[in-house]
Amino acid sequence: MSFFLGTKPSHGHPELGSDIGPSVPRLRASEGIEHELGYELHHLDRVRRPSAVRLESSGKISFQESLVESPSIPYTRPASALSTSEPREESSVNPALKKKQRRLANIQFAAICFMFFVEGWNDGTTGPLLPTMQEHYNIGFTLVSMLFVFACIGFILGACLNVWINEKVGFGKATVFASMFQIVAYALASPAPPFPVIVLGYFLAGFGISIQNAQGNGFVGSLKEHKTTCLNIMHGMYGAGAFVAPLVSTPFSKMPHWSYHYIISTGLAVLNTTILILVFKGKRQEELLADAGQEPAEAEDTVGANIYRAFLSLPSVHLMSLFAIIYVGTEVTLGGWIVTFIINERSGGKSSGYISSGFFGGLTVGRLALIWVSKKIGERRVVFLYAFAAIALELTIWFVPSIIENAVAVSFIGILLGPMYPILVGHAAKILPRWLFTGSVGWISGIGFSGSAALPFITGLLASKFGIKSLQPFIVSMMCTMVGLWALVPRAPRHRD
Repeated sequence: MSFFLGTKPSHGHPELGSDIGPSVPRLRASEGIEHELGYELHHLDRVRRPSAVRLESSGKISFQESLVESPSIPYTRPASALSTSEPREESSVNPALKKKQRRLANIQFAAICFMFFVEGWNDGTTGPLLPTMQEHYNIGFTLVSMLFVFACIGFILGACLNVWINEKVGFGKATVFASMFQIVAYALASPAPPFPVIVLGYFLAGFGISIQNAQGNGFVGSLKEHKTTCLNIMHGMYGAGAFVAPLVSTPFSKMPHWSYHYIISTGLAVLNTTILILVFKGKRQEELLADAGQEPAEAEDTVGANIYRAFLSLPSVHLMSLFAIIYVGTEVTLGGWIVTFIINERSGGKSSGYISSGFFGGLTVGRLALIWVSKKIGERRVVFLYAFAAIALELTIWFVPSIIENAVAVSFIGILLGPMYPILVGHAAKILPRWLFTGSVGWISGIGFSGSAALPFITGLLASKFGIKSLQPFIVSMMCTMVGLWALVPRAPRHRD
């Protein structure tokens, strides 16, 4: 049975009605909509939006009336969208999980930063103690440079074994294993043993630092968020360690028991090993990144593949390795030998050891304060700018015989050199295949750190023949070589698979 409205429908079909139930008269519905529309439009921002059509009558509604009622509803959400139980549950879980992952990521990063602080402490210690060692053991430049030779052998050996050790035991165990070599090295040097024993200690420290440095760069370089900033902070902590060490070792260099400085080094190395054990718990890098909410880089199927052969076949790896050798070698040579240069060529006292601290302090400041400059100018272009400015300052040290000017210039050179190494690692992450990045950057870092021993040794040989005044022309030539190598490093592609 059907009931029709008393007036002719506006859609022009008098036959259309409802066979479900009685309908409301058309005139009444029309009047209702005029009143309702006026009310809704006037108070739209004050009245809560209805989520569904509400019917006062318990009777059935006709098709025509449903068309009339719908304009009074500004928006009707579909039924499927009204159910918010799942998103609410997600929002209640995800923030807590994200907070936990962020806290864990910060703890992991802090542990790596302290590891780099101890590495910097190692490199900042040597400079102020070199003149004291020469006096204590009655040796010349050539023999004291054997410290750098055996440290270099340790660095190269660590770089060669890093990938193999990482594949066998993973990040967590590799860093703990390597850190123990530093403990042994500093413990051997603490009682001022015969000079060959100290040389052995430098070999062990070089081996351990090489692996730790490679692992740390590979880990932070694999982060998917804030990679560049984290690299600068991490290497800034290296500079902080190298800055603090001369402040401590310089007073010891004036004491009869100068070697007691290595007791402090031993304590720092023990603390470093303890932190690495507690934070990383022997886990692999992939597990640690996943625990901290950092998606590990996609890996290709490398079963049966020779990883060494894969990354060593890339010319860019060799170019960046050479750049790292020159850069790290220049950095450590200047920070280490500048004290001897100031004492011999500028008639400075043993307090000149603080100049080395100024250099490494500048290194730290540069890595943190120049982040925005590097991003503004472009990380590839800015390296040339920093290098040319550093060369100009180095020339003033060479030709201006003033302790104050030389000390200030050394500090500013540290600021300019500071950002270069983090930029190198970040650039490697852009141009190298992701599945080879950890192994490649480990090789670049390990081989690069051999420069921290090789170039100071060459400086010692030159000094024994031509005097320590040969330091400045040697540093200038190394900086120029560094510029040429950086020009040959490939640019980063716009998109990388």
